[in-house]
Amino acid sequence: MEPIVPAHPEGNPACPDGEGGRAMLSRMNAGNHEQLANWGLDHLSFSGARRALDLGCGGGANLGRLLARLGPDGFAAGLDYSELSVEVSRETNATAVAEGRCEAVLGDVSRLPFDDGSFDVVTGFETVYFWPDVEGALSEALRVLGPGGALLICNEVDGEDPAMVEFARTIEGMSVYTASDLESFMSKAGFSDVRTDRDPRTGHLCAIGMRP
Repeated sequence: MEPIVPAHPEGNPACPDGEGGRAMLSRMNAGNHEQLANWGLDHLSFSGARRALDLGCGGGANLGRLLARLGPDGFAAGLDYSELSVEVSRETNATAVAEGRCEAVLGDVSRLPFDDGSFDVVTGFETVYFWPDVEGALSEALRVLGPGGALLICNEVDGEDPAMVEFARTIEGMSVYTASDLESFMSKAGFSDVRTDRDPRTGHLCAIGMRP
């Protein structure tokens, strides 16, 4: 089934397209996004983990970071509803794709094209802002995690800054969430041991939940 893809300008981070989208994905693969990703991933234990899924994989840099933490026997899959993001993710991880250690697929976070219990870790970096059905997507993340698997949601903003909340209203389909919002969403979706952390220096926010 094809994903439901809203219509967005090519520079909208919800669904990058065209040359403007490609330039944005290149920026997203480095800089502040790299700092955010590494900070978030440090909250997870990868001991015993072999398979990871990145929701909203964007330019694919986080697939490489997941593979580095999973080790040589690890496998990382990325999903995005932007055809350009899938293409760039495959280019970014061309060697791992050729080795069968990585894949990027077109899809919808509310209807994940993966079997139950397929992954040990599921991540979402700077993407939950654009999910039209957050609880539904989180329920899908729970479904594809194996017992004891972990979900990490990581955002650059914590939803507490009124100026950022107002800015989000200017971008079609974007919503920002507080720590308590994410805790509530994840708990309602069925995750246990839900916790959040905020970096006071940067305002970065992450939420972690476990599949019982």
